[in-house]
Amino acid sequence: MKYLYITFLLITIGLTSAEAQSTLKESSKTPLTIGEVINIDSKILSESRTLNIYLPDGYKVSDTLKHPVIYVLDGSMHEDFIHIVGLVQFFNLQMNMPKTIVVGIANIDRKRDFTFPTMDKKLKMDFPTTGGSRKFIDFIENEVQPFITANYSTNAQKMIIGQSLGGLLATEILFKRPKLFTDYIIVSPSLWWDNETLLRDAKMFLGAHQKMPVNVYVSVGTEGEVMEREAKSLANLLKNSGKPNLKAEFLFLPNENHATILHQSVNDTFKLIYPYKEN
Repeated sequence: MKYLYITFLLITIGLTSAEAQSTLKESSKTPLTIGEVINIDSKILSESRTLNIYLPDGYKVSDTLKHPVIYVLDGSMHEDFIHIVGLVQFFNLQMNMPKTIVVGIANIDRKRDFTFPTMDKKLKMDFPTTGGSRKFIDFIENEVQPFITANYSTNAQKMIIGQSLGGLLATEILFKRPKLFTDYIIVSPSLWWDNETLLRDAKMFLGAHQKMPVNVYVSVGTEGEVMEREAKSLANLLKNSGKPNLKAEFLFLPNENHATILHQSVNDTFKLIYPYKEN
């Protein structure tokens, strides 16, 4: 009986301790909040679109401090938003990046939104919803950016990050509406789209703008002859544009492939823009 009593007592103490720890854990839980999720009803796209918005530590909309904004294509929570936010937080902490707002534009149909129309029959078959980039750019210019400017404490610096088809869209914006952003991070752009017409017409697009005060960072990894050649060609065209306010950098990352290129590209680009912060 003595041993039974001791065993019962130990079990009771263990259960009581576990309950106490469980209660403690429950009582100390608080939401982990890094920003806001906003849904906008887009008249241009005729659909509701989600924006994931990171707000820097200590952010207050009433602050006199104005913040740069980074717009992330493929900005869904399960895509590129979280790890870009991590890089921004790190570079603000350790490097010379100012406190920055990040806006992730969540996807619904990236093949539709990131591509311009094509007459190529195979592409139209493989991408049946293709050709909506003009509307999507209108959406960014006339709905997303005005919403962010009206509701958050922002300054004039606006950066866009896009990879693959997102890099194609970022290049199209650069060529057709360069003033939408001050900085372009273009990673492994899918310039093969529509038989490289965007790249072939690059000089025409660049010639249409008298001034292009932008900074462009083009990067590519070991991703095949076509993508590597196209990225290098784009960077060379920008570097030799003859426009004094257009600054272009090219980053070749041979140890990265199409799956790993984005994070390292943004990391290395941020190093160029925001060098180490000396104490």
